[in-house]
Amino acid sequence: MCPDSRFDTAAPLTRRDFLGRSSATLAGAAAMAGVPGVMHAASLSADERTAVYAPAPETPAEALAALQDGNRRFAAGRSIAPHRDMARLREIAPKQAPFAAFLGCADSRVPVEIVFDQGFGDLFVSRIAGNIAVAEQIASLEFGTAVLGAKVLYVLGHTSCGAVAATMAGTDVPGQISALYFHIRPATRAAGGNLDKAVIENVRNQAMALRDGSTVINKLVREQKLLVVGGVYDLATGNVTPVELGA
Repeated sequence: MCPDSRFDTAAPLTRRDFLGRSSATLAGAAAMAGVPGVMHAASLSADERTAVYAPAPETPAEALAALQDGNRRFAAGRSIAPHRDMARLREIAPKQAPFAAFLGCADSRVPVEIVFDQGFGDLFVSRIAGNIAVAEQIASLEFGTAVLGAKVLYVLGHTSCGAVAATMAGTDVPGQISALYFHIRPATRAAGGNLDKAVIENVRNQAMALRDGSTVINKLVREQKLLVVGGVYDLATGNVTPVELGA
């Protein structure tokens, strides 16, 4: 096979360079990568073109808006897949500065960067079955916010969560799987047997545990340097619906 300079990774590729590539090249690259729903340059709207090379969010409100915009693109089948090339990886290799941190579920159907249409270095993600805030996850997220500077801490649950469903069923399970139940059971009790409500309650409980239970995270919230939010990702539609937290 002859070398093709269009896919040469030796030269750095900036976000502006992304727009400069021909639509045929970009569409071909997406097809070769097997990524349906990724838009090529000629199909981008004005807002999507802006998002390709937008600077990193500077405030918690801007960071949350960037996540919401990314999820809307993903759910509409118009992902732009920013920051997903070797140039971006080389750019951030010396240092990371994610603009948001996530506590998500380990479920294979919930790849956080894809769901929010972000790329290398944008999100600091900690995943565990049931998206529960246990000590190790809290420590990781304290690092992601207090040290790395993430401006949003997002607890992301999802529909048909197996960990929540298993907790609700309460049947015997092998090994240490039942260790998850203790953290999820308050949500299942409050939901009265409704799995969808239990998923929402679990997101709310874990987000409030992070916000109110970690002195590191709580200090950032009080200083208005961090937003703690929650949401539920719908496996059928791709949409993330916000979850209201308590005061």
